[in-house]
Amino acid sequence: MKIALINENSQAAKNEIIFNALKTVAEPLGHQVFNYGMYGAEDKASLTYVQNGILAAILLNSKAADFVVTGCGTGMGAMLALNSFPGVFCGLVIDPTDAFLFGQINDGNAISMPYAKGFGWAAELNLQDVYRKLFDGERGLGYPKERAAIMAKNRGILKDVKASTTKDLVSGLKGLDQELVKGAIAGEKFKEYFFANATDEGIIAYVKGITG
Repeated sequence: MKIALINENSQAAKNEIIFNALKTVAEPLGHQVFNYGMYGAEDKASLTYVQNGILAAILLNSKAADFVVTGCGTGMGAMLALNSFPGVFCGLVIDPTDAFLFGQINDGNAISMPYAKGFGWAAELNLQDVYRKLFDGERGLGYPKERAAIMAKNRGILKDVKASTTKDLVSGLKGLDQELVKGAIAGEKFKEYFFANATDEGIIAYVKGITG
């Protein structure tokens, strides 16, 4: 699985801690981790939590990433931003139990975490435990097991609802302030990672068009 990490400006100074925790867990399990930044508080390419949503939607819908790990101070703003886009199903995850239940019941493709609220002593251990519950083993098996079938059915219904009530991604992005979108994909490593992994030709063409 290709996992993308995205941090917004208020918590950018914690990028290295988060990235190291994610890589420590995910890479031995056979996953690839791509750090899209922000890499530090002084980065020229500054992301708001709204732009986290734009970037995550581009990565997931283009297949440049299979899963996005993001967050903000409380995790709530980034979660709302990601869930406003087609094809993105983001859960608010605070602890390993949240991670396990989100993975087994909802089987979404993104999580948002609080990187200020409750981010204290040994926070990196909580991060590792969260990622282990998310990425070790098969997701979507249901919990409790006897409700697995109805949970899978409801996930399918939700995907149909979202597909019906949201525009296709490129049409939606074209309706936004293009400077906002450009800022979301202005990160130092974006072009390198995105063009090496994306497969959706429509999204690739759109990104080429606005990045020159």
